[in-house]
Amino acid sequence: MDALYQTPLLDCVRRGEVTADIRMLAAQGIVAPRALEQLALLAWLVHDTDPAIRDAAETTLGQIPPLMLARFLANRDVPDDLREFFARRGIAPDGAGTDAGEPVLFAAEDQDDHDENPAPDEPDERTSEEDAPRLSTVQRLSRMSITQRVKAAMRGNREERSLLIRDPNRLVSIAVLASPRLTEQEVEHYARMTSMSEDVLRVIGTTRAWMKNYAVVRALTCNPKTPIAISMGLVNRLLERDVKALASDRNIAEPVKLLARKMMQAGQSRKR
Repeated sequence: MDALYQTPLLDCVRRGEVTADIRMLAAQGIVAPRALEQLALLAWLVHDTDPAIRDAAETTLGQIPPLMLARFLANRDVPDDLREFFARRGIAPDGAGTDAGEPVLFAAEDQDDHDENPAPDEPDERTSEEDAPRLSTVQRLSRMSITQRVKAAMRGNREERSLLIRDPNRLVSIAVLASPRLTEQEVEHYARMTSMSEDVLRVIGTTRAWMKNYAVVRALTCNPKTPIAISMGLVNRLLERDVKALASDRNIAEPVKLLARKMMQAGQSRKR
């Protein structure tokens, strides 16, 4: 399939960066949080190199009611390649469509959920009551497998996302960005963090929906950890006051500062 529809998780799967256990979860309909992403993943995984994953994806597709699927495919946000995939299987768009951002069409029962959140350790007596809840969250996440952390990243709360976005495993941090609960305020916060990995900043900078938010654009451009190629492409979208601040920021890479200075000079020339 062509990559007409993109999400951080889908991109990782398409590039072959996702381990077989997590691809299996996606094939079983467990991982993807949104209907469109679920269908795109399944359509990709029916061609997986692992026959067990291919079979699981086919089984999950077969469990989605055809009428529900036909109505979903009528949504204008569904890409043509996905419609063509199902047309070859005898399912065509029918009706007014449904929201492409709705929860998954097929919700598999996750057998591991009851083991995913073990009881938190007892807090240290020296730990204040205020710190104890956060400490227990850190401990709980640290005891999870990568697969469990990926699921927590997509389904967890804001505190869990704030911890897992900095997970050393790239797939876990990318899973946070695929969470349907993630807000633009959180994305802006991540984009400002100088301790954030370049991978996360690159995904934010190449996600069209987030690049519509000026606060995210400004945060990325002013973050010295943002890959230079991303920053250079965003400088011309900044307001004059932000370009001026960028041009004098000692922490910013020299090519980005030079571009900001050239923009300032060009703006001054136009005013004369």
